[in-house]
Amino acid sequence: MSQDPIPAANTALLLFDLQNDFIHPDGAYARGGQGDPDIAALPARLAPLAEAMRKAGGWIASTHFTLWPGRGGEPIIAPHLKQLRPFLRRGDFAPGSWGQRLVDELGPSDIPIEKVAYSAFYMTRLEWMLRKCGIERLIVAGITTNGGVATTVRDAHVRDIEVTVLADGCATFGRAAHEMAIAALRPVARVATVAEAMAELQG
Repeated sequence: MSQDPIPAANTALLLFDLQNDFIHPDGAYARGGQGDPDIAALPARLAPLAEAMRKAGGWIASTHFTLWPGRGGEPIIAPHLKQLRPFLRRGDFAPGSWGQRLVDELGPSDIPIEKVAYSAFYMTRLEWMLRKCGIERLIVAGITTNGGVATTVRDAHVRDIEVTVLADGCATFGRAAHEMAIAALRPVARVATVAEAMAELQG
């Protein structure tokens, strides 16, 4: 997927926000009636790629959206998020909780990154970990295409980290919004499919 191939040992599959509270039927978003069939399909589609990455000697990284408890244990929720997702409550996406964890189908993660905003680079150790582990390329999959995925891909681009976005490995709420986001990322990242990434790893 690159003109100058980067070895698997220097590549990470970045699984973006594929957490129980977002995806699992018992998670916070399901409780709030927020779901999308394209999002629900991602773990099964990505599990073979994650396994291929491990067998090839590559890395699995994961982002974990986190609601940190503040005074009295109440989660610190940005006003815009509270307005969009009024069902969020104490314990959702809490540090170390079941809901905050990567879904079982895709674990374990070598590099779990807790984040509090759209970008996985904002106030996290992601860039430090990538540099320390010798990771030069990210293969990005997850949710949401037009939110955290898009913001993180652009932040990786300005840090000179090569990025491949998996068009059928990402999703958001609504197919049209997903397709628009993928099209907008083409100037800053390579766009490929899960099958193409699998073929490269196996080749």
